[in-house]
Amino acid sequence: MPVPKEFVTPARTTAKERAFSQIQRWIIEGTLLPGEKLTDGELAESLAVSRTPIREALQLLEVQGLVSMHPGKETRVRGIVKDDVLKMYPTLAVLHALAAELATPIIQPAHIETLKELNKRFSQAIENGQPFQAMEFDEQFHNLIIDVSDNAYITSFSTSLQIHIRRFKYIFLKHKITATFTSVEEHTSLILAFEEGNIEKASALMKQNIIRPMKELYALI
Repeated sequence: MPVPKEFVTPARTTAKERAFSQIQRWIIEGTLLPGEKLTDGELAESLAVSRTPIREALQLLEVQGLVSMHPGKETRVRGIVKDDVLKMYPTLAVLHALAAELATPIIQPAHIETLKELNKRFSQAIENGQPFQAMEFDEQFHNLIIDVSDNAYITSFSTSLQIHIRRFKYIFLKHKITATFTSVEEHTSLILAFEEGNIEKASALMKQNIIRPMKELYALI
């Protein structure tokens, strides 16, 4: 099972959190391929932790649907099902469009400035060929809008969907440079809609920002 020897580990995290974060990233990036067998001992050695946090991390990843565990037998990375794109993205689009609709009347200037900064960093990450960082800035952009909408159900359902969508989104950001810059432009238009207080426009732009990549990604996979 090939895993990289060098990687940046996050600070101030438990062994389980560090293992979970790194293995999740390897799965999203494709370092650990669909169907690949995961070995507790090898992962523990690579991450410089004991087997216990590795097992705990794998259990969390199974809950997320990223790995499949068979106690006493083996653990493997789950495969990517192409048609799932057509099921997950429309659901996420509706949730995020509602979040934009709810956020528009109450969003504050400080939120607007943060969105502009996140979109700037998103654009720079794309330009610098950093798809994982671009994905994280894009998620931070959308999650801020969800936070402003102040709806715990949108937050919960969106978080669950985002976990699965991350694998597809990484593929998209890695290969579709022109299309990802279109996402930057859509973010800019969305911010303007917030500044104008245009609820319908904000909702429509948010939905478009999620559905458009879905169509292009489905053709790419």
